Amino acid sequence: MKSTLLVVGKTTQSYLVSAVEEYVRRIRFYFSFEIEVIPELKNTRNLTEQQQKEREGELIVHALQPGDVVVLLDEGGKEMRSLEFADYMEHKMNSVSRRLVFVIGGPYGFSESVYRAAHEKLSLSRMTFSHQMIRLLFVEQLYRALSILNGSPYHHE
Repeated sequence: MKSTLLVVGKTTQSYLVSAVEEYVRRIRFYFSFEIEVIPELKNTRNLTEQQQKEREGELIVHALQPGDVVVLLDEGGKEMRSLEFADYMEHKMNSVSRRLVFVIGGPYGFSESVYRAAHEKLSLSRMTFSHQMIRLLFVEQLYRALSILNGSPYHHE
């Protein structure tokens, strides 16, 4: 199984870039993982929030491949503790034959077309985080889940 984190726009803060890169390096020790960046829309000043979501949604759906299992990181998704997420990942690693794609939308969330393309929704917290900060939180939790599954001392109970 391959796993991808699909995001809208580049991470711009250097401290987030280096932290995300560190966790991606660690994750790749356990399995195939990549971050795919959909370019930010240009000239959005004249677009409504809904129009921006729709255009980003088109780009997200276009980036998906047949057979992908699509999981949205969405405030309305299922919440899990780290141990539950580790079990979730173990199940996915044993059942997904192609790509497991986690998607982080832009600042206004997802369009209806993206919701229709998704198989599941997960929430990392009831709190709201910037779409750039959530990238770091997700890769840390993914690394933590893989560490749990592999008996690494990274996670303490």
